[in-house]
Amino acid sequence: MGISDRKQRDKDKVRCAILEASWNLAKNEGWQELSIRKIADAIEYSVPVIYRHFENKQAILSEFVRQGIELLNRELVRAKEQTTGPEEQLKALAFAYWDFAFNNKEHYQLMFGLNMPCCKENFPNSSDFTVIGDTIRELIVTRKSNADPKLKFHVFWSTLHGLVSIHMVNDDHERLAVLVLRDFVEGFIANMQRIEQST
Repeated sequence: MGISDRKQRDKDKVRCAILEASWNLAKNEGWQELSIRKIADAIEYSVPVIYRHFENKQAILSEFVRQGIELLNRELVRAKEQTTGPEEQLKALAFAYWDFAFNNKEHYQLMFGLNMPCCKENFPNSSDFTVIGDTIRELIVTRKSNADPKLKFHVFWSTLHGLVSIHMVNDDHERLAVLVLRDFVEGFIANMQRIEQST
């Protein structure tokens, strides 16, 4: 292994240690309590070492948001691939999104600023969830609907995120919450049918 390879490996190792320490601190104390000083103390490096890898705390949070979006998209793609037809795929996407949120609370809360001050630059946007938008467009085509795909995506995502947020804050995602989710998805699909019939 050359000198440059060894340096890069050491740099990657420190970066991973910073992220691991940040994650553990956030899980134990909350995202609001995370600080560069605490991270440095946790990995037993000086503060300037942290700044050589991340410009500031916000850069660390942004990396976790990026990871969260990547993880969520992986689950969404898997859910879509395991079903056929846009109606069933949309249902699968909704439940995959829901499951991700409650199985990965720390990522989800950070991604959407739940229970913490929200940073606008971190907040995901529609381009982060193309698998949902593509499935909605497929549903529109299948139903021969004249619905606006962009509008329908935002209705779907806004409602889904709202349901997750309500039940996450209340720490309730049991039977009633799942029934609400199912009712929403079925209603969303049925509404597409009504648009088709009215044209």
